[in-house]
Amino acid sequence: MAHSGVVFPEVDGRRSTSALGRAVVADALRGVDPVGARAAERETSWRQGYLDHFRRLVEAGLLREGEAAVDIARAGLDSLHSRMRSVTPAGEVPLGEVFAASTDEDGTALESATVRGTGERTVELSIPLHGQRLAGDALHRQLDRWLAAGSMEPSAAEAVREVMAHPDWLDLRDQKLVVLGAGAEMGPLRAVLSWGGEVVGVDLPRPDLWRRVLDIAAGSAGTLHLPVSGSTWSASDLAAHAGGDLVHDLPRLADWLSSLGGPLVMGNYVYADGATNVRVATAVDALSVELLRRRDDVALAFLATPTDVFAVPAEAVEFSTRAYRAPSAVMRLARPALRTVSGGRLLQRNYAPGSDPGLNDSLVPQQGPNYALAKRLQRWRATVARRDGVTTSLNVAPPTRTRSVVKNRALASAYAGAHRFGIEVFEPATSNTLMAALLVHDLRTAGATDPARSSLAPWEDEAHGAVHGGLWRTAYDPRSALGLAVVLGLGSART
Repeated sequence: MAHSGVVFPEVDGRRSTSALGRAVVADALRGVDPVGARAAERETSWRQGYLDHFRRLVEAGLLREGEAAVDIARAGLDSLHSRMRSVTPAGEVPLGEVFAASTDEDGTALESATVRGTGERTVELSIPLHGQRLAGDALHRQLDRWLAAGSMEPSAAEAVREVMAHPDWLDLRDQKLVVLGAGAEMGPLRAVLSWGGEVVGVDLPRPDLWRRVLDIAAGSAGTLHLPVSGSTWSASDLAAHAGGDLVHDLPRLADWLSSLGGPLVMGNYVYADGATNVRVATAVDALSVELLRRRDDVALAFLATPTDVFAVPAEAVEFSTRAYRAPSAVMRLARPALRTVSGGRLLQRNYAPGSDPGLNDSLVPQQGPNYALAKRLQRWRATVARRDGVTTSLNVAPPTRTRSVVKNRALASAYAGAHRFGIEVFEPATSNTLMAALLVHDLRTAGATDPARSSLAPWEDEAHGAVHGGLWRTAYDPRSALGLAVVLGLGSART
């Protein structure tokens, strides 16, 4: 494990991801569910046993009419920030002290470069799907199909329709969208630039990545600002000097972002494999907190993974219950036998009938506890920021065939077989445009201050606008169908 930049704390002489995960989850639960906190602390096999504890975080958050979720989120964030460390040229310091460090070992600040696209601005919302771009009536019909299939919550379709009715909302030149993870497949960079918006791109200093991002910007109708290092760069070799490393370069990035005109929307679209995912997610959270401290014109934006635990509305439970009671002819014959031979482990109900709210547990064991913690951290920050009056957009994104998913053979096979259980897996272009439209809706309706959402409990706010691909409304508990989906998807998985 790397020992520079944002790092895990040392425990008994080593930097253990499991020790951190156990401690943070226990700290998050302690004030609300002390029994659950002790269970997390005593978990001896965190990599296999984390699933129950991450589920318990959501269950405990439903206490006090859902308000306990705010206490859990604050405690979890406080624990993570107090435990994580940063290794600087001057030595190891607590994470919160990293911004007091000099901008760089040699004091060199990041500079700005700007690319202004020459393309024609897209003036209405259109979403790519199966080789077509759907707009107007065609998009309305597709939204109806997604609703009928249970792929999204009604509030998501309503939000998209509202953006369609206000095409002027798409032009985000009145604010700067900071895309942390500029090259991410799920990010809104391409869509927002096509709508003529102003984007600030931050990603690792990788020339191949930046050549692709710069090409997108140049062909768009928007404006891209990016950080560059060194004093000898030119337009012809911009990609070689572009970028900033969030894990290792927090002070310089904070200073650079602080220098930009606003208002700023800090969009978190970062991803990394394994333990690095927690490090980069923590770095982004620390950066966001620092920008909120320095400026009064910062909003936050996140995409929540659908493969997590969520409390879901009664309407989703009822949809799932109807689906369970009316299986296909094949499933009607196969389900009893499969449940018998598996000892009841396969094809379990998604919810107990009448649950309100229901608890959807779509955690995927193969993604591991580091992924779960990194994504839960983002939900915690969104919960706390909303409660503190910060404009915040967090929407559940659909299962999507991104590179990070399909390179895992088991997940790729599960996605290929998921349609057999009413789960729709989206292509990246469809997902990122759809989620960009929901981001626009949140920003134009002021996110947390939207009157329709201001009285919602935290779990209801998370469920609002969710595009979960059917995971919330399928007949079966997702993990109880995962193995079958893998088997059915073998041979047809795209890798």
